[in-house]
Amino acid sequence: MIGPTGVGKTEIARRLSKLVNAPFLKVEATKFTEVGYVGRDVEQIIRDLIEVGVRIVKDISKKSIEETAQHNVINMIVDILVGESALPETREKFKKKLENQELDSKDIDIEINDTPSPAPSIDIPGMPGAQMGMFNLSDLFQKTFASKKKTIKTTIGEAKKLLLQDQIDELLDMDAVHQNAIDLVQNHGIVFIDEIDKICTRQQHKGSDVSREGVQRDLLPLIEGTSVPTKYGVIKTEHILFIASGAFHISKPSDLLPELQGRLPIRVELQPLSQSDFVKILTEPEHNLLTQAIGLLKTEGVVVSFDSEAIDHIARLATVANSRIENIGARRLHTIIEKLLEDISFNAPDLIDKSIVITKDMVIDIIEPIVKKQDLSQFIL
Repeated sequence: MIGPTGVGKTEIARRLSKLVNAPFLKVEATKFTEVGYVGRDVEQIIRDLIEVGVRIVKDISKKSIEETAQHNVINMIVDILVGESALPETREKFKKKLENQELDSKDIDIEINDTPSPAPSIDIPGMPGAQMGMFNLSDLFQKTFASKKKTIKTTIGEAKKLLLQDQIDELLDMDAVHQNAIDLVQNHGIVFIDEIDKICTRQQHKGSDVSREGVQRDLLPLIEGTSVPTKYGVIKTEHILFIASGAFHISKPSDLLPELQGRLPIRVELQPLSQSDFVKILTEPEHNLLTQAIGLLKTEGVVVSFDSEAIDHIARLATVANSRIENIGARRLHTIIEKLLEDISFNAPDLIDKSIVITKDMVIDIIEPIVKKQDLSQFIL
């Protein structure tokens, strides 16, 4: 994907992954180093992607067993309150009270799993192809501490949450989760490699260009198809979708290694955003920038609204600023809106009139002078 910054390259890929519920990972090509150099090797991309896959599968699995876990928790709390030998009528009575949250404020003593707090992960640089890019001490000792219990006193409402988490952890088949995550990543995983143009090599190799070319060479087998060892098992990358993107202001796609160009055969060029695109960005998404700004000021008791002419003028000024200073795409809108609402936000607690309509005249008064002053706009917008 070739296009200027802020045009929506990453967002297109992210939305694509959400539509198909696929594990998605965005990485910057500039973070990685050639094998032999200290730093992150490209295989770490797949290790990070499998972590995303595990989270997705774990969340889905938790939802499927949540009802059973809640039923177990209610029975456990009833056992503590009235005993296991209580009459069925008594147990049913307490169950209904628990389900209706009538007893949530009462205190209760419960036993929960005393799991150790996660130990910090230790990165081991300079170990390309190792079984794990990092070792986690909490994983190493997890089985030792898993069966340890501790008794705490808390409210029944809080006890329900703590016991539910314990029950879900006990009912969850982590081996199945890991296997399903591997299948999901291998068949539906999406890796978005941003700033691919920053690792292009120029005609004359100088300095760090050698390392950049090395990163490209390391990416070749990953995109073509290889096996990457992770702590969950070996991941085959043949069917993982790799999307590379870059602005290519200085370099060209032809500056990439010929072998890498061949492994990224589909090229799409995105056009810079127009004024009408900016209007759509400001109005059509559910949680657009204007909605966010209105919601933020609402926390201070200030009700802000934007009339249609003001929105059109914000879009026009964003287009002008991008053409005069530097084209940073939709990110320019965020800067303009922040500057437009700066005084209102600062004075919000002391405002007498808490209802404000942002008009075209206000946009002209506040933003247009900055856009016109070339030297000033470079620093403010």
